Amino acid sequence: MKVLFIGDIVGNVGRKALKENLPYLKNKYKPHVIIVNGENAAAGRGITGAIANEFFNWGVHGITLGNHTWDNKDIFDFIDDEPRMIRPANFPPGTPGRGYTVVKGEGKELAIVNLQGRTFLPALDCPFRVADEIVDELRQDYKCILVDMHAEATSEKIAMGWHLDGRASLVVGTHTHVQSNDDRILPGGTAYLTDAGMVGPRDGILGMEREAVLRKFYTQLPVRFVVDDGKWHFHGVVVEIDESTGAATRIEKIRLTEDEWRME
Repeated sequence: MKVLFIGDIVGNVGRKALKENLPYLKNKYKPHVIIVNGENAAAGRGITGAIANEFFNWGVHGITLGNHTWDNKDIFDFIDDEPRMIRPANFPPGTPGRGYTVVKGEGKELAIVNLQGRTFLPALDCPFRVADEIVDELRQDYKCILVDMHAEATSEKIAMGWHLDGRASLVVGTHTHVQSNDDRILPGGTAYLTDAGMVGPRDGILGMEREAVLRKFYTQLPVRFVVDDGKWHFHGVVVEIDESTGAATRIEKIRLTEDEWRME
């Protein structure tokens, strides 16, 4: 099985880049399943039902979220009814939505799990204990499992990679919007990348307008962050998985820029 995971989609520029690049990526890598992190898709904060449906119509099979899950309040109107979208599983019991699901593409099944770190982010339930409960349950029926670890601290993401080595096919980090260079397959067969990066404005600061972010650092006063416009960059990762064991056999980072030449 080939899985394409695409980093945080940020605002209108990110959505534009996703739409433009999916045909190219499908042709080049021929993924069976495509997963995106969509928690910044609506003007940098949250996601709407209309945006989620756009992603699905373009060929995305599953959407993961994160700490901005609830920033668009209409999410409460659709999150319980959309089985292809998941929010962090370590939100407290009774929270709307689901923390894991199984998606299908090209005749393949992939279990996906969303977790949120606790270091420098709001305190949630322990992601490691929740990961144990969910992944061990999923492994009874599914060999191929992807875990999106949405976290600020690199140490917490790396720890989750080692914690799930041999139990998940891919542990990939999101949230920091900067693609890391530590892609590898751990000894137990789990593909790992600390952060997939982002899809959105290349010349902003993590996708936001530079001036506002700089003003925040200069003054420490409240500032309204707005998604930058302009040219995009696009980050993600492709993983090949042995369906008989669930172990990853190959991992490759994706890094595209709007103006770069490439052979179609």
